[in-house]
Amino acid sequence: MTKKAKLPDLEKSLSEINTLVEHMESDKLTLEQSLTHFERGIILIKHAQTILNEAEQKVQLLINNRGEDKLSPYENNDE
Repeated sequence: MTKKAKLPDLEKSLSEINTLVEHMESDKLTLEQSLTHFERGIILIKHAQTILNEAEQKVQLLINNRGEDKLSPYENNDE
């Protein structure tokens, strides 16, 4: 089994997913190419979900470490 290639960051993953969808919607791909694009898209979507879940957990930890149940609204006093 080959070593898994490093996956891109969130923004690049979303961009690649968008490109894959555009290619698949073009109706110019063979069935095999469409399946390859679909498989890559699923991998990227799961990767993006993992990144977002980890970010959500970090935010929740930061909130909990402040001893607050929820965030207070942001007030800009510079105006």
